[in-house]
Amino acid sequence: MDQSIFSADFKPEPYWWDRTPRPVPLDASLPDQADVVIVGSGYTGLNAGLVTARGGLSTVIVDAEQLGWGCSSRNGGQVSGEVKPSYKALARLHGPAQAYAIIAEARSALRWVGDFINNEGIDCDYRHCGRFHAAHSARQYSTQKQEFKSQVKGLERDGHLVDKTQIRNEVDSPFYHGGLVINQHASLDPARYHQGLYERALASGCHVVDNCRVESIVRNADGFNLGTAKGQIQAGKVIIATSGYTGSATPWHQRRIIPIGSYMLATEMLDPDLARSLIPNDRVVSDTRKLVVYYRLSPDGHRILFGARVSYKETDPISSAGPLRLEMLRIFPQLADAKITHSWMGFVGYTFDKLPHLGEDNGLFYAMGYCGSGICLSSYFGHRLGQQALGIPDATIPMNGLRFETRPFYRGNPWFLGPTIRYYQIRDRFN
Repeated sequence: MDQSIFSADFKPEPYWWDRTPRPVPLDASLPDQADVVIVGSGYTGLNAGLVTARGGLSTVIVDAEQLGWGCSSRNGGQVSGEVKPSYKALARLHGPAQAYAIIAEARSALRWVGDFINNEGIDCDYRHCGRFHAAHSARQYSTQKQEFKSQVKGLERDGHLVDKTQIRNEVDSPFYHGGLVINQHASLDPARYHQGLYERALASGCHVVDNCRVESIVRNADGFNLGTAKGQIQAGKVIIATSGYTGSATPWHQRRIIPIGSYMLATEMLDPDLARSLIPNDRVVSDTRKLVVYYRLSPDGHRILFGARVSYKETDPISSAGPLRLEMLRIFPQLADAKITHSWMGFVGYTFDKLPHLGEDNGLFYAMGYCGSGICLSSYFGHRLGQQALGIPDATIPMNGLRFETRPFYRGNPWFLGPTIRYYQIRDRFN
C-alpha cells in the first residue's frame, strides 16, 4: 500500500465519527425483563424503540458493539426511498397491484423520514438536495431516457434528464454519458441522525445497552428468554433489527441476509472552488453500474465523500483505500493530489430478491435487508414494526409477510459473491 495517499492525521474509521463519536450509555447494565427487547441499536431498532416506549411498553435495546456502530453511522448519508427491483420485475413476481403498492410505500417512506426529522427537531444536516444518477455508458443513458419517458402513472419521479453536453452542470467528470436528476432525494449526516434518535429513545424511556451480544433466543411460556454477553433477559416480544450484521442467534434470518461490504473514504479539505466545481449543485450522486459507486460533498462542502463496492471480503479499511481512491480518480482525476483522511467500511444487508422484508412470528418481529436504501427504509420500517409490536391496527405495509427467500446450503457466508462481482465487473465494462 502506497502510504503517501494518506494524510498525516489519517483515521481508519468513519469521517462522521469526528463530529459525533459513538454514544456511551449512562447505564449499560442489563435488566432482568422487559415487555420488548430490540436486538440492534441502529435506525431500525431506535425507531422501533421510540414507538414501543412512547406506547407504554418497557423497552430494552441491546447491541453487540458500540451503539450505532454498524451501517447507521457508516453509510454515505444519501436518502432515497427506493427499492431495487423495477415495477416490471415486481409485477412479474407479485402482480401489478402489489408491485405498485411496494414502490409507492417506499416513496412514502422518503416523505415520512423528512417529516419525522423535522417534527422531532433532529439536527443532522437534512436537505432535499436531489440526486444525480449518472449513466456510465451511452447505452445506459439511452435506457434512462426510455424509462423516464415511460414511467408508470402515479409512480412518476420528479426530475429531468441531463445529456452529455450538460454533464458539467451536475458533475465535472469526463467519465459519464448523461444522467437523471431526481429531485425528491435528500442527504444528511448519518451519525448526527443516529445521535438524535438515540437521545429521543432515552428521553422516551428506552433502556439501551451496548457491548451486549445476543447469543441465544429461546421461546418460552412467557415470551422469550435471551442469553447475552451480559446475562439473561426475559422479553414478552422481541424485535430483530440487525440487517447486515445478522448473526447466529437468529439462524433463520441469517440464512436470508447477504452481508455485502461497502467502502468509503473522505478526502482532505479541498480548495472551496475545486470542491464546488466537482458537484456544482451539491447533490448526492450515484451511477448506473451494477457495482455501485456513490459520492457527495461533505455537509460543510469541503471534502468529497466517496463510496463503492471494491471488494467482497476485505474488512481492513487501509487495504481497501487504494482501490477505492483509484475508482474515485477515474471519475475525478482532478483529485490526484488530494490526501485521504478517513477510510472505512460496513456491511449492507442484501436479500436474494433485492427487497427489504419485515414480518412477525408469534411475538418475534423483524425488519432487515434494505439493499442500499437503509437510511430511509430502515427508519420507516422500524417505526412500522414498533407500531405492529404495539398491536396498532393498520400498521402493516405491502412488504409485510412477503416470501423471504434463501438458497440451499446458504448459512450466512456469501461464498458466491466473488464470482458475482467478477461477472458484474465484466457486465459494467460492456453494458
